[in-house]
Amino acid sequence: MAKSSYIECAKVINTHGCHGGLKLESWCNTPEELAALKKLYLKNGSSYSENKVLKASVYKQFVVVTLDTVNSMDDALALKGATVYADRGDFELEEGEFFITDLRGLNVIDANDGKIYGTLSEVINRGASDIYVVNTSNGERMIPVVPEFVDHVDIESGIFVTPIDGMLDD
Repeated sequence: MAKSSYIECAKVINTHGCHGGLKLESWCNTPEELAALKKLYLKNGSSYSENKVLKASVYKQFVVVTLDTVNSMDDALALKGATVYADRGDFELEEGEFFITDLRGLNVIDANDGKIYGTLSEVINRGASDIYVVNTSNGERMIPVVPEFVDHVDIESGIFVTPIDGMLDD
């Protein structure tokens, strides 16, 4: 599957101020990582428009940005709810780090016997660790992303797991 040049990195949740500022919910590892980006992209149909970040700051767990293309409260209101993208090349991944979008659709495989349980459909983060949502032949199952259950991830071949009885089977 071809990887898109752009990845989802935030959502516009509100306006900020009266001159077109945007309040973003960060989907990056940290809000500081999002605030450090110099360009953000908005999707219109199948194309992406580049927006230069004029100013960005972290406010609580959110990021407040001023973009060169958003000049009024009306412009900002029109973007409320929009997904914001970044160029994947603007991020430096450490060894063993992956973009969530690249994990979706990977096979979830038993690390011991090679059995394929299903495919990863989503990654949920609700605190201490991520949770992989796996589509299996028996429906949707969830597996905590902790060393006890996730052996390793190979971005080319799949997510290798060591589940306990009943976790991914009926």
